[in-house]
This record gives sequence, structure tokens and C-alpha cells, in this order.
Amino acid sequence: MPVNQVLEEIKRRHSEAEAGGGQAKIDKRHERGLMTARERIARLFDQGTFVEIDKFRVHRCTNFGMEKQKVAGDAIVTGYGEVDGRTVFAFAQDFTVFGGSLSHTLAEKICKVMNMAMKAGAPCVGLNDSGGARIQEGVESLGGYSDIFCLNTLASGVIPQLSAIMGPCAGGAVYSPALTDFIFMVEQRSYMFITGPEVIKSVTREEVTQEALGGAATHNAKTGVAHFMAPDDAACIDQVRRLLSYLPSNNVDAAPIIDIGDPLERLTPELNDIIPDDPNKPYDIKSIIEPTVDTGSFFEVHASFAQNAVVGFARIGGRSVGIVANQPKVLAGCLDINCSDKIARFVRFCDCFNIPIVTFEDVPGFLPGTQQEYAGIIRHGAKIVYAYAEATVPKITVITRKAYGGAYCVMGAKHCRTDINLAYPSAEIAVMGADGAVNIIFRKEINEASDPDARRKELVDDYRSQFATPLQAAELGYIDGVIAPAETRIRIGQALAMLANKRDTNPPKKHGNIPL
Repeated sequence: MPVNQVLEEIKRRHSEAEAGGGQAKIDKRHERGLMTARERIARLFDQGTFVEIDKFRVHRCTNFGMEKQKVAGDAIVTGYGEVDGRTVFAFAQDFTVFGGSLSHTLAEKICKVMNMAMKAGAPCVGLNDSGGARIQEGVESLGGYSDIFCLNTLASGVIPQLSAIMGPCAGGAVYSPALTDFIFMVEQRSYMFITGPEVIKSVTREEVTQEALGGAATHNAKTGVAHFMAPDDAACIDQVRRLLSYLPSNNVDAAPIIDIGDPLERLTPELNDIIPDDPNKPYDIKSIIEPTVDTGSFFEVHASFAQNAVVGFARIGGRSVGIVANQPKVLAGCLDINCSDKIARFVRFCDCFNIPIVTFEDVPGFLPGTQQEYAGIIRHGAKIVYAYAEATVPKITVITRKAYGGAYCVMGAKHCRTDINLAYPSAEIAVMGADGAVNIIFRKEINEASDPDARRKELVDDYRSQFATPLQAAELGYIDGVIAPAETRIRIGQALAMLANKRDTNPPKKHGNIPL
């Protein structure tokens, strides 16, 4: 074929790939407020940096007349580019072509870009919008899913993997996002479930809508499957870009430093009045987190799920840190099954990617009740202590108020190889609260007293003054310093600087057996 003809054919195929399923389908998406796959890619990457690969690939299916229905690119856009000047790989499923359904060719394109990302040591972002497996290809499509799942697993802890669910994601398709590090969803636009409403109705007779079963609100607040929720496509992709700014490109590199000029030596006097005098009165732990970190840098993860704990990324002196905190204003900050999973997984992610962990502790214990016990709070709670003990990144814990019993042990205690443990003067470090301890230790004495209530109050006050303080823990070396709340940012900054070159290892092994 003459060169001119080849060039014309290349031009035609470029146009075909960029047209996707055709203008009518693109217009339909725009009418629904949805972006196309290529528009999403353009939003994700710095302008002019995206390089597409496998743009001309087509499926190989010859069943059911599929050999007559081929589109260049085959329902997905793949490639690499720059996000804030750093290399990132991505794929975006194109719902306008065969409903974004997964053919074996499409799976090969995803696997190629994932393999390239691992070799280049760069994050991989998946923009998911697919009707599921391409039924016409049968088991070959299922094999494609399996190949992707395997690579998701092998890439875990090597490069950050982010999934944005921007449309349907059902059946086996959900397991690739579930294997990645963070999932983003779009309100009223995206959903994830194993079996849809019709199948559920036919099997269990339950009636449920797609949104209630697997929408963004469900997975952000109830199941914890998703980590972020956005009102539309553009906001979702902007969230992806923001999260990438806190993360290193791989498990060897350091996260980018973004110095906004907030001095490390800044005092935080507003924290002096945060902790209530009444130990049973709640307060918002974010009112301690936000003044401590670089101004405006706190980016909460799982904001709607298990709200008795707060996790997220922030910067201190321009450097990324992972924040873990108990939230006294929800369930008094008690640890339960969901928040145990939330904390443990976040700590393990930070450890994978060399992000220091800063913990703000105010925890009265594990949530009591038969529901928690029968559902395995022992197993789930053990995940937290496993994650903290296993982590070798710099770890700093600040006890703001309560640190009771087993919950004290699991929340980044000195005994789990935490590097620096600090406490406010308001810290209460004990086996349990004063009321409970007095009722056990002095039960007989209280019952025999002429005025049991007055005697109980006297004993509680005495116990609190003797044990519900940070002093005994400091005397034992379990606390490295008792600090004024105003010094919080300064002391954490000093600790992070001291630990910048920290080296720690775990015993040689294939891998541990976390209590899943």
C-alpha cells in the first residue's frame, strides 16, 4: 500500500477511535451530564501530556456477527501522561462502544498499561464505566477479568492503584476496583454490586433500587467499599488528582513535597481550649487535626463511613502524612468493627508507600454489645494492632484524652514500635475509666458506706487524680513527653524531621497472616 494511502488509513482510524460509538451516543451522554471516556482522560492529565497506546486495537470475536462490528480502540482508552508533572498511567472505559463491555482485547489493553505502570514505577488510575463482561465472547471475557485481578494483586503495595467508578460496575467487574487502594464514586451516576436488583428479586424476593443497592451513598456510608464521593464526573476526577498529590509514585519513592509556606514552628494556642473539662463531653477531633497540619491540607478518606474514626492525608511542613484519629463526638470514639477495618487498611496503605502515620488518640475502649461480639469484633479489632505493629514507617501518637484498656494498646502505643508517643495534660491512660474501675475495686466498700453515692464520688475523684493522668505512663517511658496542646504542631514537626531517615524491618517471611 502506498505511503499516502497508509497515512490516510491511519487518519481514518484515529477519527474512528476518537468518535467512539458515534456522535448520537456522545450527545446522549452529555444530555445526562456525563463526560465521555476521552473527556475524562483530558480532565485527569495535565494539558497536552497524554500519550495514548493501543489506539487501533480491535476485538477478535467472530461470534454472533461481531466480526462486522469493530471499532478502533475497542471500548477503552489507555495510555500515560502527567498529573502535576508526574507520570501516571490510566485507562478509561468507553460506554458508547458496546456499553464499555469487557472483551479479551480490552482486558489485554488494561493489562498492558498496568504492566507498564509497574515497570515505570508510576500510579495507575482506572476510570470504570462498563456494562460488564462481553457476553458474545463467553469465557474468554471472564479470562480477561481474571488476568486483570491477578495484576491488581501483584501491583498492590508496588504502585498506587486508584479506581473511579463513573457508571455501572457489576458482577465480576467489581473485584478489580475492590483490589485497588482507593475507590471514588459519583452521586446518582455510578453503582457497584455483585448481583443486580432483578436477580435479587428473583432469588430472595427483596425489592431494591440500583441506587439503594450499590450507589455512591451506599458504598461510602454503609459498606465502606468506596472511599470518596463526588457530585459529578469533573469533581470526581479532581478528587483523584488531589489524592495523587499526597502519594509517592511507587513504594520506593518519597511523596512530593508541597510547601505552602506554613511554618513548622507555628504554635497552635487554639488547641488549649479544645478538650472539655468534663471527660464525658464530646468534641470534634478535626478541630485538633486541622490547626496542626499545614493550612487546608487535610484530605479526609472514608469521610462518611465508620465516623467514630477519622483517617486521611495531610501535610506537615509540606510533607505528606497519614492521619488516624478517634472521633469523640461519634460513639464516644469507641472502636467497633467498621472503624477497625477502616483504620487498619489505611495504616497498611501508608506503610506500603512510606507515608508517616500521625495518630490522635481519644478512645474509651471497644464498643460493647452482643452485635459486635457475634460479628467478630475480636478478629476485626486485632487488625488494628497488627497494622500498627507491622508498620515500619515513622509513627507518632498524641493522646489527647482517653486511652483505656485494650484500645490504648492498639492505637499506636509505644509497645507496637511507635517512635514518639506524646500526651496532653488532659490524657487519661488507664485500664478503664474511673467510674468502672472504682465500681470493681471498691464495690464492697461502697455498698457498706453510709452514703454510697458520696463515697463513690470521693473514690472516683481519687482514682482519677492518681491514675487517669499521663504521669504514670511517662514515668514508665510509655510516653515520651507530656506537652501543651499549643505545642502540637511543633512537636510533631520535630519528630518527623528526626525520623526522616528512619530504618526498621520485619522478620524475614513470605508474608504475615493478618486476621481477616
